[in-house]
Amino acid sequence: MAQIKAQKEKKTRKSKAKACLFAAVSQMIFTRIMSLKSAKEIWDYLKAEYEGDERIRGMKVLNLIRDFELQKMKESESVKEYSDRLLSIANKVRLLGSELNDSIIVEKLLVTVPEKFEATITTLENTKDLSKISLVELLNALQAQEQRTSMRQEGVIEGALPAKHQDNNRYKKKKNFKNQSTSGENSSGNYQKSKRGGVKKSYPPCHHCEKKGHPPFKCWKRPDAKCSKCNQLGHEAVICKVKG
Repeated sequence: MAQIKAQKEKKTRKSKAKACLFAAVSQMIFTRIMSLKSAKEIWDYLKAEYEGDERIRGMKVLNLIRDFELQKMKESESVKEYSDRLLSIANKVRLLGSELNDSIIVEKLLVTVPEKFEATITTLENTKDLSKISLVELLNALQAQEQRTSMRQEGVIEGALPAKHQDNNRYKKKKNFKNQSTSGENSSGNYQKSKRGGVKKSYPPCHHCEKKGHPPFKCWKRPDAKCSKCNQLGHEAVICKVKG
């Protein structure tokens, strides 16, 4: 009875392994492996097709290492994003059977980070041996400096916004004061813009010449005005019609 029970459990495990492999692959791959009998045959087929032999694995490792060496941190990129990218390539290399130690990733980070992290790297060089520093310790130091820099930048921005808002308020007050003074002059003194862009006072029509733009006592056609050309009353010499 014990042997029969063990045999049943063995068959069940094989069926479960085969079902897991069927569920894990896509529909296109499933059509290729559905005719295989055991889970081992399915696994060997997938291993031969996707992992390849030693030569193919070696070429994949070389391509990944070349990609790893070409990586460089961007100015707009955070330390976590860059380290995740490097660790992703390193994990792919490890899955193919090759080794990529954390010390190589540490050296890569020290060489390729931007200049803004130079102060942290200099401090680590003066206090610790960089050949023995761990990847986690280096990432913590770089992320700490990155957070301090972002906090200082936020403080500068927050200080600059009220100053700009205050300057805008001063400009608006000055502009409103100008508009109020101009409108006050217009309402109190009846001023209007002239053709040349200046301000000209508006008057009601003159009762001597029935024209606007001058008071009655400055009119050239007033009755008490005496002409210097013809010595007669009623107009000024500017509009005198006597020739010579």
